[in-house]
Amino acid sequence: MQVVIITGVAQGMGREVALRLAAAGDAVAGFDVDAAGIESLRADLAARGSDCLLTTLDVCDRPGILAFRDAVLRRWGRADVVLSNVGIGFFGPFEEVDLEKASRCLEINVMGTAAILQAFLPSMRERRSGKLVAVSSLVGQIPFPFESIYSASKFAVEGLVLSLRYEVERFGIQVALIEPAQVSTRFAAKIHTLPPEGSPYRERVRRFIVRDEELIQTALDPAAAAEQILRVLRAPKPRLHNTVDAKSRFFLALNRFLPTRLRDEILLRQMNIR
Repeated sequence: MQVVIITGVAQGMGREVALRLAAAGDAVAGFDVDAAGIESLRADLAARGSDCLLTTLDVCDRPGILAFRDAVLRRWGRADVVLSNVGIGFFGPFEEVDLEKASRCLEINVMGTAAILQAFLPSMRERRSGKLVAVSSLVGQIPFPFESIYSASKFAVEGLVLSLRYEVERFGIQVALIEPAQVSTRFAAKIHTLPPEGSPYRERVRRFIVRDEELIQTALDPAAAAEQILRVLRAPKPRLHNTVDAKSRFFLALNRFLPTRLRDEILLRQMNIR
């Protein structure tokens, strides 16, 4: 039995991973700001006879995260895997971005990831065992237009994990990144907003939104994405970079091998904003 910590566990990929871990007999601990989603998941896991610890918590609540960690360690004495899955999207032309709202995205996506990984790191170091896994994104390596703040947050998560690896591998701790392109949730669609009339970006943003929402319709569903994430969580030696869908594998391959100008041309045509 593994003890697995999951943030952003109430919906989407986090929930699907939790359900699959419970079905396999693993213990699941997690939190989310979605109180109704937490209660629903608790009922689902209880119906499966799962050993779980779920709570409603904001990832920006540093004392709350430490209290959650302490509760986990009191109950099981260890954490085998931490999956940082919490995150929010942010969309809009950079020139028109409200930087106060943008700071909230960076706080949740970057510092939220840092907080949960840091909280469980000491106990893993003492045991000389554990996995720290963070959900990043395709845009953590390939920036997309109109997603400057979100891209910045995921580039930061990638940098955090890549740097952390050098520090913790000597203690037997493994790190990994999950880098999906799109998953068929409402994650992207619910942040899509057109700039106001008169904005010099309005028409290109409109075309981008239409194309993005077309792509969401054929994207991987959360259950299929969860199966790929489980492979990483259970791997004896997980790869550092991990994709969950063919689209991200394709674009990341282009990013590695194509000249920047050609890669950019493909991206702009793909999103219908050439």
